[in-house]
Amino acid sequence: MKVAIQGEPGSNSHLATKELLGEVELLSCALSAEVFEALANSRTADAAVLPVENSLHGAVADHSGLLLEHGVVAVAELSLRIRHALQAAPGVPLSAVRRVLSHPVALSQCRRFFAEHPGVQAVPFYDTAGAVKHVVATSAQDAAAIAAPYAAEVYGAEILATNLEDDPLNFTRFLLLARPEDAERLRPAGAPPNKLSVAFDLPHRPGSLVGALSALAAAGADLTRIESRPVPGRPWEYIFFIDLRLPAPGTADAVLEALRGHCGRVTELGRYVAAAPLANG
Repeated sequence: MKVAIQGEPGSNSHLATKELLGEVELLSCALSAEVFEALANSRTADAAVLPVENSLHGAVADHSGLLLEHGVVAVAELSLRIRHALQAAPGVPLSAVRRVLSHPVALSQCRRFFAEHPGVQAVPFYDTAGAVKHVVATSAQDAAAIAAPYAAEVYGAEILATNLEDDPLNFTRFLLLARPEDAERLRPAGAPPNKLSVAFDLPHRPGSLVGALSALAAAGADLTRIESRPVPGRPWEYIFFIDLRLPAPGTADAVLEALRGHCGRVTELGRYVAAAPLANG
């Protein structure tokens, strides 16, 4: 089984993949759009694992739109505790570090470290694990990287400091994505789905959003996330993306039907078992 992720081996996406599926063959992609291309178009991947929301930074930009655009569906969810460690090439001490590379989001989650080390420059990089790979491959003597501790195992880096994250309650939601025809085969066995992800648009009339949300409430669905994004080519029109806890197993179809009575278009983006609130904590 080949699974596409955005980022390098050793990244949080790799850790999430291991949690969801165990040991599989990874297809590392530089961009999220390449992940969807591999899964939906070229079919060089059997599944994909992508982050969709962080507890501190909110939704991951563009992933909801890409999910809708490519017609793939979510079949499982994971809440992963995010841990940041400072890592360098073997033999490089913390006192020698003048630059720290990492993904911009990871850098922003470690402001306390940079405040305590004013002589260290934060350098944006395309990926957390990719930053570790780079400093080890180049044997950088004045640089380190911030990434999950697991990256040190993958690339042979030395960990100089741990628990760099400013907020210990730092979690990211990941979704396991599949082509619709593979959804049942890849959906984990066990409890029936109790969560639903949906995209919909609304007619331009007063109270249309209130009507849609009231229909969900009447159906007993618990709204856990709502996000709006512009519709390309249609200025000032928006698509709403929502996540719902279902009132009971097997009620997803009834909830979707309740939405269709108020919305112009309703697209199911996946049904799955909700992750434990503080999994991996």
